[in-house]
Parts: sequence; structure tokens; C-alpha cells
Amino acid sequence: MRIELPTLQGTLIKRYKRFLADVEMPDGEVLTAHCPNTGSLKGCLQPGARVVLRDSQNPNRKLPLTLQTIEVEGTWVNVDTGLPEALALEAVQNDAIPALRGYESVRTQVKYGQNSRIDLLLESEKKGRCYVEVKNTTLVEGQRGLFPDAVTERGRKHLYELADMVDAGHRAVMLYIVSRADVKSFAPAAEIDPAYTAALAEVMERGVEALAYSTHVEPDRFELGQKLRVAKPSAARSES
Repeated sequence: MRIELPTLQGTLIKRYKRFLADVEMPDGEVLTAHCPNTGSLKGCLQPGARVVLRDSQNPNRKLPLTLQTIEVEGTWVNVDTGLPEALALEAVQNDAIPALRGYESVRTQVKYGQNSRIDLLLESEKKGRCYVEVKNTTLVEGQRGLFPDAVTERGRKHLYELADMVDAGHRAVMLYIVSRADVKSFAPAAEIDPAYTAALAEVMERGVEALAYSTHVEPDRFELGQKLRVAKPSAARSES
């Protein structure tokens, strides 16, 4: 998918108050951008890193600029949590994810569970319903993508809601979009959130499927990469 809005490149000074980032432009001007990623962004916030800001061109926004991309050790990393869902939707519509082919329609942000919304709901008369939850992850260890980068009770809640859909006779998929290209596998971050790792193991036993993909990230592009091997949650601590 192409990023249609204009972008600016600068140098990261700091991210603070979770939602704000100060960036120095080439001419020395310091701009404050909205940071849409409220996670820890562990390993991605080195001061002095090259960053990409997206200009919303919306004069009514308090902060018209969005922190979109950060360069980490020579690799562009998407930090905009809104882009992976849009990428997943595009991939499903283009049959780019083999495991999610064959459905007649796809809807986004459909209410389900306990006051939740599913990212993608795939439906067909023959195959029934498939609930797809999309998670963005930026954390890596070696060449392995990890999720989450901080303890997430909300993420654990989503896992159990997917399992409830399986219990109700539907299909449910946890889709991890690793927002960088320098990875070859994926695992839950057991050291960071053992409760999430245990929950993932439990719901996979109940029939929830786990898929993971890398991405190709550029300042003006965000594209689906290769399918990643997903480590079994019980083995996530020992696999490299």
C-alpha cells in the first residue's frame, strides 16, 4: 500500500507522554508530532534516529503531523498502529494471504465479544465466518519478531474473545504484522508478558490460529512481506 499523504524526514529528539514526539527538521526547526503507538516501542526510540512524519493536511488537527516510521539500525520500522489493519485488509482483498482466501466479503471494525470490535470479519456462505484480530509489532530479538513489547491485558482479552468465537462454531485468526523486514520468525514475548504467552498457548489449543508476516517498509510504502514461522508459545523462551 502506498502512503498517499505528504511525508517529511527528520531526526528524533524524544517520544514523551506516550502520544507526543519531538523531531528536528534538517533546517533545525523542532516539530511536535502525534505518536499513534502507545506501546513501549522498545528498541525503536533511539535519539538521533531518522524518522518519517506524515502530514495529515488537516488544519483542524491539533497536531497535523503523525510519527509514522523510524529507522532502526538501517531498517525502516513502521510505528503507526493504524497501518497494519489497512495492510491486512488490502492483503485479504488481493488474496495475498493464502490462509485467508476464499471468503466472499470482508468487513472492518465489527462489534463482537464483550464491548470489542474485530479488525476484520471475513464471511462466505460456504466457509462461514472468520474473525481476524490484527496486532502490530515492532520489537525484535535477533531475527525474531516479538509481541507484545509491554504487558497487555487488552491483548489477552482479545485472545479469549477469539477463542469464544471458535467455541461458537466460527473460525478465528490472530494475525501478527511485524512492521519491519529484518525478521525470519515470530514468537510471543514470554519474558515481557508471560500471561499473554500462556493465554496464546491456551487459545491455540482451543482452535485459534496464529499467523505472522513481516513487512517491507519505506517512507512512502508499507507492503506485506514473507510469512513467518510462529514459535509454539510453550517453546517461545528457548527458541532463537
